[in-house]
Amino acid sequence: MKIVCLDMEGVLVPEIWIAFSEATGIPELKRTTRDEPDYDKLMRFRLDILRKHRLGLKEIQDTIAGIDPLPGAKDFLDELRSLTQVIILSDTFEQFAKPLMKKLDWPTLFCNTLEVAPDGEITGFQMRCPQSKLTTVKALQAIGYETIACGDSYNDLGMIQAGKTGFLFKTTEAIKAGYPEIPAFEEFGGLLAAIKGAL
Repeated sequence: MKIVCLDMEGVLVPEIWIAFSEATGIPELKRTTRDEPDYDKLMRFRLDILRKHRLGLKEIQDTIAGIDPLPGAKDFLDELRSLTQVIILSDTFEQFAKPLMKKLDWPTLFCNTLEVAPDGEITGFQMRCPQSKLTTVKALQAIGYETIACGDSYNDLGMIQAGKTGFLFKTTEAIKAGYPEIPAFEEFGGLLAAIKGAL
């Protein structure tokens, strides 16, 4: 039995923090897991910037409301879900992801949650488990699944390398150069064909 595990941001939808950086004019918020492998460090950096600029959950959700899935992402996901089980494994947060999942017709999503004060300030975050993507893939393997994983960032490499097959999608030149053994794709058609070949 096989199951496909997909990253969300950068693969199916644009990077939320980059969109928010552009909306607020705060360039530091463009930093993502493509740039910083340590997710805990990255999130604490982001929360410090939000506090400094007095920005909270509402402002980020207002930006997310205007984000659409990447062109072709919904058709790709619909076809993939007609062929096999698919789980989206993301380091994003429930409070960010819900409107995006609605636009993708409610695929299964495993993610994390934010700690939010009554005034909307984001005070912290709770990760579902350590190394959530790799841990989830290993758990799926432990109950009899062969995993096929795809992502674009440093925090996806563990789940990609641990599975039966793995792919990079719309990643950086630095990641491609560092991991030349992982097939990399730029278009959904090529990625879908590769996943079909692995099923």
